[in-house]
Amino acid sequence: MYPLIKRFLDIIVSFSVLVLALPLLIAVALILYVVNQGKPFFYQQRPGKNERIFKIVKFKSMNDKKGSDGQLLPDVERITTFGNFVRKSSLDELPQLWNVLKGDMSLVGPRPLLVSYLPLYNEEQKKRHLVRPGITGWAQVNGRNTISWEKKFEYDVWYVEHISFMLDMKIYLKTLLKVIKRADISASENTTMEKFVGNN
Repeated sequence: MYPLIKRFLDIIVSFSVLVLALPLLIAVALILYVVNQGKPFFYQQRPGKNERIFKIVKFKSMNDKKGSDGQLLPDVERITTFGNFVRKSSLDELPQLWNVLKGDMSLVGPRPLLVSYLPLYNEEQKKRHLVRPGITGWAQVNGRNTISWEKKFEYDVWYVEHISFMLDMKIYLKTLLKVIKRADISASENTTMEKFVGNN
């Protein structure tokens, strides 16, 4: 029964927030359009429920500057001042409400990671794909990028096995508090977490 209620809540909340936040979304998109030279959004394929691939959308916090070798510069060199603010305030996550409205994602669930990680999961870790991925989740409110990949996957699977209305409400509240405090935004200043390379 709860999966149906959860989907209903996803639709109502994501639509309401998108409408209410529309002026903010437009303002952020316009600033990023200028800062990133015409590219305010970041799109990338991610695996969703049952490993179905979808295209996630976020505000783009980094530019596309390349080095002399033609390769993108390290993340720390590409994050713009405004992009850093957008990331620290979690505004970069807001466009994912569109993914929630479409049914690609849920408000709460394991974060959708890279498609290239799919062959690297063990059988237990694969359980994270039994539900829709979320904008926030149990791992995000218990350390986010400050914990190991193994611990993060443990939290993801635990959520899948204990999903409930009360647990989702707890995650909503903890997420709100973390956003207000700007806690656990990244593993360190202006960096992103190291890529998952598989289980040792």
